[in-house]
Amino acid sequence: MSATGSTTVLTAQRRSQLNRRSLHLAYATAGYNTLEGVVAVAAGAAASSTALIGFGLDSFIEVSSALVVIWQFRSRMPEARERLALRLIAVSFFALAAWISVDAVRALLGQGEAEPSPV
Repeated sequence: MSATGSTTVLTAQRRSQLNRRSLHLAYATAGYNTLEGVVAVAAGAAASSTALIGFGLDSFIEVSSALVVIWQFRSRMPEARERLALRLIAVSFFALAAWISVDAVRALLGQGEAEPSPV
C-alpha cells in the first residue's frame, strides 16, 4: 500500500515475469528435494531410522508441494487455483504427520531400533 491508501496493480508483463520466476523456483525445489529424499529414505531404511525416513518423506512432501505450485502457476489465472493448492499441500503435510506419529509409537513400543548410518 502506498501512503495514500491505494494498492499497487501488477501489469500483465510483471505478472508474467513473476509467474515464470515462481515456476523456475518450484522446478528447482522439486529437483533438489527429490534427490535429498532419495538419499535420506535410502539411508534411513538402511539404518532403520524413523528420523531419517521422516526427513526423506518430508522432502517428498516438499516435492509434492512444488508440483502443486507448478500446477497452480501454469494456469492463466493462478489465483483461481490457490484455495485447492493450499488444501492439497495441507493434506500432504497431515499425511506425513500421521506416518511419523504411527512410526514413533511403534518405535516407543520397542518394535524397531535405529542402526548407525554412514550417511
